Amino acid sequence: MDAVLAGVTRHQRRQTLLNMTNGFGLDDAYSETLDRISEQGGDIEKLGMRALMWASCSERPLKVEELCHALGAEVGTNDIITENVPTTRALMSCTLGLISIDERRSTVRLVHFTLQEYLAAHPTLFTTPHSMIAEICLTYLNFQSVCGLSTALYPIPSTMPFLHYASCYWGFHARKEITESVKRLALRLLRQDANHISAAILLREGSVGFLPWWERHPGGHLDLCGFTGLHCIAYMGVVEIAIEMMAMKLWDPNQRDSKGATPLIWAAKFGNSVLANLLLEEADGDPNISDKKGLTPLAHAAIAGQQGMVRLLLQHGDVNPNSGDLGGRNPLSHAAGSGHEGIVKILLKRADVDPDSSDEHHRTPLSYAAGSGHRNIVKMLLEREDVNSDSSNRYGRTLLNLDMRV
Repeated sequence: MDAVLAGVTRHQRRQTLLNMTNGFGLDDAYSETLDRISEQGGDIEKLGMRALMWASCSERPLKVEELCHALGAEVGTNDIITENVPTTRALMSCTLGLISIDERRSTVRLVHFTLQEYLAAHPTLFTTPHSMIAEICLTYLNFQSVCGLSTALYPIPSTMPFLHYASCYWGFHARKEITESVKRLALRLLRQDANHISAAILLREGSVGFLPWWERHPGGHLDLCGFTGLHCIAYMGVVEIAIEMMAMKLWDPNQRDSKGATPLIWAAKFGNSVLANLLLEEADGDPNISDKKGLTPLAHAAIAGQQGMVRLLLQHGDVNPNSGDLGGRNPLSHAAGSGHEGIVKILLKRADVDPDSSDEHHRTPLSYAAGSGHRNIVKMLLEREDVNSDSSNRYGRTLLNLDMRV
């Protein structure tokens, strides 16, 4: 510990920390360094602790410029104050070597993995960090300069580097901790529906899966028609905000976006069961509306492996478990082909599920399971008397001579 604190520069302290074997003795070093950050006092102390909060609680590693802009945003202001954005030098100075920069990726990280463990073990160091981050994200998105940006603007302006993180991750922080201020700011944003650039940024995000990869590149067309704040919250899964939205009755629960998906489909795809139940029970969401590919909420849940969502949807008597997509595949076929054993079991318990349905290629759930090598699902289906093990596809090939890879 004395060796760490004896370092004159940030680099020396950081190198000493990194050279310690297996992290032994680091708790004392971290405690002493945090005390030194506190001793700086005033705005320097606040900046240092906020930087550590962001570095330890962010959903993904932040670029240096992203973090600086996040630290420069102030709740209660109407726009970005450029002079309030700290420099990289100030950021590194106030954290006394506990934060480093990955030069190759230009991302900010904690100096050692054991620091993440230390901060997690001392939750009182940060007060409600996730609601604070959500509030900063939403404040940023509600800035006048951000709201004035065209939804067709692509890529994100270099002058607003925090825009991507704020657009894609505010909900994940709000889901962990939420305050009245966060709800108020979120509803202000969500009422703009697809007229806010954050909607375009979110839909281009690969993890959302709204656009194929080739359409996410420059020049790719993005149709925002029909996308609403209710679609967004169905993805984010923040129940408290969804309840407020239902009470406001400003959004159609069965509104279809440009891909034909309703908010219920979004909730089913991403496994937001509580929100899906709200849509079904409180907002008259229709569980049988399909998207442009003919996929219903149940089919999306089956494809995504959302077992709890499948069980929830099947509890509603008006759900059609055999609804086929444009190619004729039903939810059981999708679950069998994707290898989701639990969902296959749930569907097979339903008396009204057809376990031997065929699609336009004359392929059955058994054929898809065998073709993908899902041995246990094949066995489950073969145990059924109402499944034909000798069925053939459109080319006359059977399970034994083509599909059985298990």
